[in-house]
Amino acid sequence: MRTILVTGAAGYIGRHVVKKALDQGYAVIASDFAFKGVDERAEFCDYPLFGGEKDIYRRLGSPDVCIHLAWRDGFRHNSHAHMKDLSSHVTFLNNMAQGGLPALTVMGTMHEVGYWEGCIDENTPCNPMSQYGIAKNALRQSLMLSLQGTGCTLHWLRAYYITGDEAHGSSIFAKLTQAEQDGRKSFPFASGQNKFDFVDIDELADMIVAASVQNDINGIINVCSGVPVPLGERVEQFLREKQYRIRLEYGAFKDRPYDSPAVWGDPTKIRAIMAHRQHTEQTQ
Repeated sequence: MRTILVTGAAGYIGRHVVKKALDQGYAVIASDFAFKGVDERAEFCDYPLFGGEKDIYRRLGSPDVCIHLAWRDGFRHNSHAHMKDLSSHVTFLNNMAQGGLPALTVMGTMHEVGYWEGCIDENTPCNPMSQYGIAKNALRQSLMLSLQGTGCTLHWLRAYYITGDEAHGSSIFAKLTQAEQDGRKSFPFASGQNKFDFVDIDELADMIVAASVQNDINGIINVCSGVPVPLGERVEQFLREKQYRIRLEYGAFKDRPYDSPAVWGDPTKIRAIMAHRQHTEQTQ
């Protein structure tokens, strides 16, 4: 049985990743400040990650895989915390690798790329237009350089738009849910014409675990659907599924300058990973 350390285990993505890994038979060390909603089959660990200890890998249980999801203010794209915390993430992850960590997964984002029209693949140039995107892009560039020669494999998983588990998220879907519960009749919205790549949180968690426990496909991996869908169409579908009465007030907000008419991820790598896992399960 391999052991997976999940940092940010109580976060929006983390709690789903912990459960998926446990369901698939892995031992999980869940790292966070608090553990409300985290699967109790995991081993809980509240040891501080960012103290700079050289032996942090040993202190965290010497896991076989680290899935690093911990990140402050992930839904606030221009928070000062992104750049302020960057060096702490770099130090922690490099100390983990130098301490003997065999495999590292770090959560990336489409916002590393900035404005882009069309499909994003691992070679798409990055020109981030938010503090969040700048910090994540810098972390990826730093790790791809510093991990060379350490023996630690890097999976940089680039996420897009995530749906599901609205109670714990801050997406447009979560905000619509809150507005519906508050009894509001309408919700201010942008044009809704921009096309994005949507993945449900449970499917995303499955992709994250699958990508993290294999070593054949590494580097930048888009965890995505590969299908661009208009935001308005996807939100209207959400309203129908939930049978919400609230209606969208189109055009109340201008589209953000870094949201392109259509952007989606190249799913080639993640599809190959998922297909290989399915084949392995069928032949066991």
